[in-house]
Amino acid sequence: MTRRFAVNCSILFTEFPPLERPAAARAAGFGEVESWWPWNGEPVPSDADVDAFCRAVEDAGVRLIALNLYAGDMAAGERGVLSDPSRVEEFRRSLDVLVRIAERLGTRSFNALYGQRLDGADPAEQDRVATANLVHAAGRVGELGGTLLVEPLARGLNGAYPLETAADVAEVLGRVRAAGADNVRFLFDTFHLATNGDDLEKAAREHAADIGHVQIADAPGRGRPGTGAVDFGRVFAVLDDIGYGGRISLEYVPRGPSAEEFGWTTS
Repeated sequence: MTRRFAVNCSILFTEFPPLERPAAARAAGFGEVESWWPWNGEPVPSDADVDAFCRAVEDAGVRLIALNLYAGDMAAGERGVLSDPSRVEEFRRSLDVLVRIAERLGTRSFNALYGQRLDGADPAEQDRVATANLVHAAGRVGELGGTLLVEPLARGLNGAYPLETAADVAEVLGRVRAAGADNVRFLFDTFHLATNGDDLEKAAREHAADIGHVQIADAPGRGRPGTGAVDFGRVFAVLDDIGYGGRISLEYVPRGPSAEEFGWTTS
C-alpha cells in the first residue's frame, strides 16, 4: 500500500519561524502538514494572527490536514483544558477560531488533548466536563464533515494525563458516542503508545475500526524511525493489514536540520 506521509510543523522545521515552516515542508517534498494549536496559551488570537497563519499555509501550497484544538499553555506543561471545569467557556470560545481556520483551509481532522488531572478536582467531574466538551466540539467540527481525534500521551512526560493506552482512549470514545457524537476517533501515536507499554500491533488490531489518524515517532527518544526500538516495518505491515489508508504524520524530534530527517521514507 502506498503510504501518504504528512509532517507536523510544530515539532519539525522548528529551526524556522512558525510562519515559514509550511514553505519549508513544501521544499522538503511534503504536500500535507499538520499543526498543534499555533498560539500557545491564547484561546482567541487576533484576526490578523489567524489570517497570517492561514496565508502561510496557502502561500506554501500545502494542505493543513490536521490541527490540534486549543490546549492551554503547552510551554508551561499544560496538555489540554477540555476536562477543566473552570475553563469550559475559554475552551468553547477557541472553537470559533478553529472552525474559521477549517472553513478556510479545508482541515477536517482535529486533535483534542484531554487535559491533566487537577489537584483538588474530582476526577469523575473532570470526566463529565470532558465528555460534554468533546460532544460539543464534535458537533462543531461535524458541521464541516470533520472528525475529532483523541490520543494517549506518554506517561511521565505530560503530568497527570489520564489517557495512557489505547484502552483508555476507547473508554472515552465510548462515553462520547453514548452522549450523542459519533465523529470521534482514536489518534494512534506510536511514540506515546510504545512509551506507555502498549503493544502496537495488538492495539492497532483491537482498535482498527476506531483509528482515525496515525502519528509516528520512535521510542524511546521520540526521534525518526530507526533511532529507537519500534519495529516500523511491522507497524506499517499491520496498518496495511487492517486496511488503514489514511495519512501517516511524522511527529518526531529532528536530530539535525529537519530536511535531512526524511531519508528513511524512500529507503
